[in-house]
Amino acid sequence: MAGPGSAGEPRLLALLQWLLVLAQAGAAGAAGSVRLAGGLTLGGLFPVHARGAAGRACGPLKKEQGVHRLEAMLYALDRVNADPELLPGVRLGARLLDTCSRDTYALEQALSFVQALIRRRGDGDEGAVRCPGGGPPLRSAPPERVVAVVGASASSVSIMVANVLRLFAIPQISYASTAPELSDSTRYDFFSRVVPPDSYQAQAMVDIVRALGWNYVSTLASEGNYGESGVEAFVQISREAGGVCIAQSIKIPREPKPGEFNKVIKRLMETPNARGIIIFANEDDIRRVLEAARQANLTGHFLWVGSDSWGAKTSPILNLEDVAVGAITILPKRASIDGFDQYFMTRSLENNRRNIWFAEFWEENFNCKLTSSGTQSDDSTRKCTGEERIGRDSTYEQEGKVQFVIDAVYAIAHALHSMHQALCPGLTGLCPAMETTDGRVLLQYIRAVRFNGSAGTPVMFNENGDAPGRYDIFQYQAANGSAGSGGYQAVGQWAETLRLDVEALLWSGELREVPPSQCSLPCGPGERKKMVKGVPCCWHCEPCDGYRFQVDEFTCEACPGDMRPTRNHTGCRPTPVVRLTWSSPWAAPPLLLAVLGSMATTTVVATFVRHNNTPIVRASGRELSYVLLTGIFLIYAITFLMVAEPGAAVCAARRLFLGLGTTLSYSALLTKTNRIYRIFEQGKRSVTPPPFISPTSQLAITFSLTSVQVVGVMAWLGAQPPHSVIDYEEQRTVDPEQARGVLKCDMSDLSLIGCLGYSLLLMVTCTVYAIKARGVPETFNEAKPIGFTMYTTCIIWLAFVPIFFGTAQSAEKIYIQTTTLTVSLSLSASVSLGMLYVPKTYVILFHPEQNVQKRKRSLKATSTVAAPPKGEDTEAPK
Repeated sequence: MAGPGSAGEPRLLALLQWLLVLAQAGAAGAAGSVRLAGGLTLGGLFPVHARGAAGRACGPLKKEQGVHRLEAMLYALDRVNADPELLPGVRLGARLLDTCSRDTYALEQALSFVQALIRRRGDGDEGAVRCPGGGPPLRSAPPERVVAVVGASASSVSIMVANVLRLFAIPQISYASTAPELSDSTRYDFFSRVVPPDSYQAQAMVDIVRALGWNYVSTLASEGNYGESGVEAFVQISREAGGVCIAQSIKIPREPKPGEFNKVIKRLMETPNARGIIIFANEDDIRRVLEAARQANLTGHFLWVGSDSWGAKTSPILNLEDVAVGAITILPKRASIDGFDQYFMTRSLENNRRNIWFAEFWEENFNCKLTSSGTQSDDSTRKCTGEERIGRDSTYEQEGKVQFVIDAVYAIAHALHSMHQALCPGLTGLCPAMETTDGRVLLQYIRAVRFNGSAGTPVMFNENGDAPGRYDIFQYQAANGSAGSGGYQAVGQWAETLRLDVEALLWSGELREVPPSQCSLPCGPGERKKMVKGVPCCWHCEPCDGYRFQVDEFTCEACPGDMRPTRNHTGCRPTPVVRLTWSSPWAAPPLLLAVLGSMATTTVVATFVRHNNTPIVRASGRELSYVLLTGIFLIYAITFLMVAEPGAAVCAARRLFLGLGTTLSYSALLTKTNRIYRIFEQGKRSVTPPPFISPTSQLAITFSLTSVQVVGVMAWLGAQPPHSVIDYEEQRTVDPEQARGVLKCDMSDLSLIGCLGYSLLLMVTCTVYAIKARGVPETFNEAKPIGFTMYTTCIIWLAFVPIFFGTAQSAEKIYIQTTTLTVSLSLSASVSLGMLYVPKTYVILFHPEQNVQKRKRSLKATSTVAAPPKGEDTEAPK
C-alpha cells in the first residue's frame, strides 16, 4: 500500500478526500463525538453501541464495554492533565468516537482523525473539497490534529482502522484487540497494544490442556478475525509442542441460521472422547452453544476452555450456570482500579455533560426516561429524577478492560513526555518542534516506554508492539457448602509459564479428579501403543505377551534367553534354575530302589565270597558272577550320580558309569549264554569241548566286550570335556511363570541313549542267545533264569522308551525322564539280581544242607555232553 510520501500520493489523497466527504455525509446527525480541548489531541474508538440490525448502523447501548471504557479514557486524561510531573504545561485533548461494533462504520468514523492531514496535504485550500455534482462543500469546524489513537476494541475494527492510520503515520494503541495478525509489523507497523496477543493466550491454553492431561480436544471459533486467528494459533502451537491432537475444528458462521448451534453440538459428539472444547467465540455465540448443549442433554459432558472473550463474565452463562460448571477461562491479568470506581460512581447528569452518550447510559442503567423539551416520557417507564446514583440505585461492577484503557492513555502520555524532554529541553508547554508531531518519531518513543501501569504491573512493548503475556486463569464452579460461594474462582496464572492449582479445580458433580479428554485411554503396564495411522493421539493397546516385555510405550521386545518377563511384563527377571534334588519327591522312588538294590547286591557278594568254594557258588561261575554283580552294583550306583548336583566331575562320572554297569552286566550274561549255547551245540556233534569256555577265556571275552564301551566314553571325554549347563529351552513353557532353567550335564537325550545303546545291543544279543539256549538239558540250570531275566529286561526297556521320549515337552521333563531312567536301570538290575542270585543266596543261607555236590550222573549222560573244565560244575544241588 502506498504511503503518503510515495509517487501515488496525490491520487491516494484525492480518494481519501472523497471518502471523507461521503463519511461525513453518511454520519452527519447519526453520531457525535466527545471532544476535549487540548494542545495535543488523542483519538479514541469505543464500542458505545452494539451492531445495528435491519440496515441500521448502531444498535443498543453497551454499558460496560462501551461507556465504562470511554469514561476510563476521560478519567485517565483528567489524571494526566492534573499531574504536574507528566507533560508540564501541555494539556491533552481528545476526540472520542463510537464504532458501533462494526468495522466499516468504525472506518468511516476514523477518517475524521486524518481530516487535518488530508487537507494539509491537499492543495491547502479548504474550499477545494467539492461535493459531488458541483454543490457547495460541507463546512465544519476546523479539524483537530490527532497525534495518536486509543482503540479499537474488536480486532476486526482495529485492523480496518490501522490500515488507514498507518498511511498518515498516526500511532495506535489498542486496549482489547488480541488477534495474532496484528503482530505483523510489516502490515501494522503503527499498531501497538497493552493487551497480549492471542498467540500468548493460545500458548497459555495449550499449557492448560497439557497440564490437565488432555491430548484430544476440539476447537470452536466464531467466524471472524478474533475467533479464527485464535484457533489457528492454538492449533499451530499445539502441533509444535506435540502431545495434543485436534479432533474437530468448527467455525460458527457470522450470521448463524436456525438450528446451527444444534448442528455444532452434533458435530462435537462425533468425537465423544474429545470432551475438552477450546472456544474462541463472542459472548452471544458462547451463550447459544451452552444452550444447545443443554437442549441435547449433555450438561456436564463438555469441558470448556474459554478465551478472554469469555473471561470472568456473567452474561454468557446467565441462567446456564449448570452447563458452564467446570469451565476454565482465561483473562489478561488485570486489577480493579479503585480510583476509577470512585470517579465513575460520582458521575451524574450535572457533572458529566462532556460525554454525549451519558444521558442514554443513565436511562439504560436506571431503567428510567429523561424528559426532553417537546417530548413526554413514556407512561410505562418511570421518569428519571437525576438524583439516582451509580452503585447505590443500580448494580455496578468495573468492566474488565478499564485498566488497559487507562494504561493505553498513559503509554501515549509517557511517550509524549519523553519526546517533549528531547525536543523541548527545559521548556514548559509546547515548543515549535512539538506542534507538528511526527508520528514516526512518536512511535519510537511509544515502543520505548516502560512504566508501572494502573494495576502496578509493568507496561512495555516488544518490537511488534505487543504487550507481555500475563493472564489470570479462572474456573466456574458450582456453589456448595464445602467449596465456598461458587462462581468464577481464580485457579492459576500464566506469565510465559503456567502455574495451575489442579487441587483447587472442581468439576461437574463436585468431582476433584480431572475428567479425561483423550482419544485413547493410557495403556496399562505391559502394553504397548499401536498408533492409529494419521491420528497421533489415538492408539490401540497391544499386550506384550509371551516372553516379551515393554521396552517403552511403543515397543515390546523378547527377554534374553536366560530371563523371563515380570508378572506385568514391564521388565525381565532371571528365570529360576531347577534340578532334581535329594529332597524332591521325584527322587524318592529311584533312591529307595538304589539303596535297597545296593544293599541286596552287597549281601549277595558277601555271601558268595564267604561261601566261595561251595557247590552253588562254583556252579554259578564264580568269576563271571563277580563281574556280573559288580555291573549290577554300578547300575544301582548310577542313580546317585543322576540325582547329584551337576558339575564337571559328576558329569564325567555320569558319562562313564551310565553305560558301564549295564555293559558289564550284559557282557557277562552274553558270555554265559553264549558259552552254554556253544557247549550244547558242540555236544550234539562231538565230545570235544568248544574253545574259549574256561573262566579265563570267559573273563577275557567279557572285558573285551566291555572295553568297547570304555574306549568310546574315553574318546568322548577327550573330544568334548564334560561340564554342566543351564538349559533354558527345555522348560520354556507357554506360560512364562512356569518357565524354568534346568541345571544339567551337557548331554542331550540322544547322547544319553547313546551311552546305553551299546548296552542295549548286548542285551538284545543276549536275549537272542537265551532264546536259542532255551532247549538245553536241565543240567544247565542257569539257562532258563538267564532267559527269563532277558525277557523281563526287554519288557522294562520297551516301556522305558515311550515314557522317556513321550515326556520331552512336559514341564516336568527333567524329573520324569530322570526318574524313568533310574527306575528302569534299577528294575533291570533287580531282575538280574532276583532271577540269578537271590535263589542261590537263599539256599546258601537258609538251606545249607542243599549246598552239597550230587552224585555224578550216569555215564550215558556224561558221554552225551562234554564234561565242563576244571573249576566249573555243570549242575548245582537242587
